[in-house]
Amino acid sequence: MVMQRGGRSIPSRSTGPSGPDKWYRPQQRSRHSHVTDAMSSSAKPSLGLANLAGCPDCGLLQRVPGHLVAGTTVACRRCDAVLHRHQLDPLGRPLALALAALCLYLAAVSLPLLSIDLRGRETSSTLLGLPGGFDRFDHWELTAVTATTVLLLPLLRIAMLAAVLAGLRLRRPPRRLYRLYRWQAKLRPWAMVEVFLLGVFVAYTRLTALADVDVGPALWALGGLMLVMVATDAAQDEHAVWAALEQRGATSGDTPLQGPNVIACDGCGLVSQAADGASCPRCAAQLRLRRPGSVARGWALIIAATILYLPANAYPVMIITTLGRETPHTILGGAEDLVGAGLWPLALLVFCASILVPVLKLLGLGVLLVAARRGASRRLRDLTRLHRLVNAVGRWSMIDVFMLATLVALVQAGLIASIAPGLGAPAFAAVVVLTMLAAEGFDARLIWDAAERRDTA
Repeated sequence: MVMQRGGRSIPSRSTGPSGPDKWYRPQQRSRHSHVTDAMSSSAKPSLGLANLAGCPDCGLLQRVPGHLVAGTTVACRRCDAVLHRHQLDPLGRPLALALAALCLYLAAVSLPLLSIDLRGRETSSTLLGLPGGFDRFDHWELTAVTATTVLLLPLLRIAMLAAVLAGLRLRRPPRRLYRLYRWQAKLRPWAMVEVFLLGVFVAYTRLTALADVDVGPALWALGGLMLVMVATDAAQDEHAVWAALEQRGATSGDTPLQGPNVIACDGCGLVSQAADGASCPRCAAQLRLRRPGSVARGWALIIAATILYLPANAYPVMIITTLGRETPHTILGGAEDLVGAGLWPLALLVFCASILVPVLKLLGLGVLLVAARRGASRRLRDLTRLHRLVNAVGRWSMIDVFMLATLVALVQAGLIASIAPGLGAPAFAAVVVLTMLAAEGFDARLIWDAAERRDTA
C-alpha cells in the first residue's frame, strides 16, 4: 500500500493491524470534521470519542482500530509518532516489574555504593549520602538537583505506577488513581537512574587514578534497577491502563463533555468534544487545542540557558587538590584529561554529553521556535523528529553533574587529595534543566499549524 504525503509517495510499513511487522497506520481524520458518529462504535458510553487518537506531535486526528494484536504499534500517518503500543498482559507484567524495581531501589539506597582507600584513608558512600557532599561547599542547588533526580523522583514514579496497577486489582479501586498515573508519566524524563549510573562509571575511571576503589553492592542493585525500569517502560501500555481506569470508575468524571472543539488530552490522550480550557473527564488535565505561551516561554528559557552556558564553560566545574596544590578543571578540561589518560571512549562520551549536546539542543530549539513562528514550507517531519531527539537526549547532559557528586562525596582527604565543586557546576546544571523544560514545554503541533497558515495565505 502506498500513501501520499506532501506530494511524495511513501510506502506504508503495514497493510493492517496484523501486518508482517505489526505496524499499523490509522486512517486520517480531519481536525475540523464532525466526529460524533465515533461514539456509536462502543457498547458502553465512553468519556471521549471512541476509536480516535490525536497525534501529540503534529495534532492530526485519526481513527485507530478498536482491537489490536499484542505487539502491534500504531504510528501517526503524517509524522510517524507512536500513538499506541499494544502489549501482552498490560496490567500484570508492569506491576511485577514495578514491585521488583521497588525492591532494587531499597537495596540501592541502603547498601554501600563505592568505597576508596586513599593512602590509608578509607572513605565510603551510600546513594542516600551522595547528594550531601555538595552541602560542605554550600552548593544547595546541586544537592537539590541530585537528590531530586536520583533519589526522590525515581522512587515516586515507581511507587505511583505500582499503586495504580495494584489498585486496579482491588474490588473497588481508589477514585484518584488517575492522578497518580498521569503524574508518573510526567516524571519519566526527570527520573535519571540510567544517567546517574553512567556518571558514576565516569567517576570510577577518574577515581582509579587517585586511589584503590571497591564497588559496593548498591552499584549492582542500581544497575539492576536501571534494567528493570527500562523493562517496565517497554511493557507499559498506557492506552490499556487508561481504559482500565475508565472502566473501573477511577477517573475524574463519568459523563462525556460537550463543546465546539475536538481536543486530544495531553495527559491521557482522550479525544473529547469540549471547550478550550475545560478539564479532561478522564484525567482532569486542562484541555487545550495548543499549549498557550509555548513559543514565548521557549524563547525565554533558551535565552536564559544560553547566558548560563557561558559561565558553565568558562568557570571550572570542579577543583582538585593534590598535596596542597589546587587544579581547576573545566568541562572541556575534563574531556582532555580523559584523552591524556588514554580513555578515548569516555572522553568522547563526556564531550558529546556535556559540550556538544547542550549546544545542539540550544540550536535545535531555536530552529523549532522559528519554524513555529514563521512556518516551514517543507521538512515538517524532520523538524518533528528534531523535537523528539532534543527531548530524548537532553537529560544525558547531567552525566557531569552526577560524576561530580560521586567524586565530591568520596574524595575528601584534606590537603592530601580532595575534590570540590566549582562555580561552573551549578551554572551547567541550570543549563540542562532549562533546556529540558524548554523542550518539554514546546508544542510541536505549532510547526504544522504555522505551515498550514503559510500554505493557505
